[in-house]
Amino acid sequence: MTSLTQRTSGLVQRRTEAIRSAAADKERESGEEEDEARRGEEDDDDKADSKETRLTLMEEVLLLGLKDREGYTSFWNDCISSGLRGCMLVELALRGRLQLEACGVRRKGLLSRKVICKSDAPTGDVLLDEALKHIKETQPAETVQSWIELLSGETWNPLKLHYQLRNVRERLAKNLVEKGVLTTEKQNFLLFDMTTHPLTNSTIKQRLVKKVQDSVLEKWVNDPHRMDKRVLALILLAHSSDVLENAFAPLQDDQYDLAMKRVHTLLELEPEKESAKPNVNELMWAVVAAFTK
Repeated sequence: MTSLTQRTSGLVQRRTEAIRSAAADKERESGEEEDEARRGEEDDDDKADSKETRLTLMEEVLLLGLKDREGYTSFWNDCISSGLRGCMLVELALRGRLQLEACGVRRKGLLSRKVICKSDAPTGDVLLDEALKHIKETQPAETVQSWIELLSGETWNPLKLHYQLRNVRERLAKNLVEKGVLTTEKQNFLLFDMTTHPLTNSTIKQRLVKKVQDSVLEKWVNDPHRMDKRVLALILLAHSSDVLENAFAPLQDDQYDLAMKRVHTLLELEPEKESAKPNVNELMWAVVAAFTK
């Protein structure tokens, strides 16, 4: 009886341990499934965020300027070329590649200070890396105004023509084609054929337009230093490129008037004063000063 009791108790104990082990395994598996689901949700969030932030300032400005169906910018827009070069400088500054030289004891103005390379680490964008290489290798250093002119090819010095970035709009459009935003077509203009890039993914442009609209309407904070730096730069550079009104075209009259009124309050800011405040991007305000001087 004693041995039988011992065998029985041992069997019960082993069964109990097996049940506990199975329950622990099941609990562990369910925990792992929850972790995987959570990671999946985080990955989805990251993908959604990347979709919103994957465009550079140059691509966003060009996208605002492109006609959706026709796939080209207005023939009357003579500002977008230099505006896109300004976008490059600001994009490189926001990515920590460029900065202005120290203002020094004599407090040089924004347009007198040279652009210097803070880091030459590749950005992964061919246009940005090309501009960064020019700026890094140029001695003596140039100012923001000079770089906008050099990268645009608007210089009378034949020795500096090699700084010009060519076919910028076409190359940006091809980037947007690769990202699934635009497509490529050929259009006949009587005397010549032109490659055009009509909109193929309206969701991304709608999101971009809504971001611009909300920044001066629903999410207006009445303080440029409380605004997101990229959004502030986008508004100012889109205006300098003469494409900002395209984002406000769908608005009702009262909303349009309010949006433009708030944009003008940003345009009336003095870059010198704003750049002297803490936690600002001086190079961005130097670009703004170059376009508003």
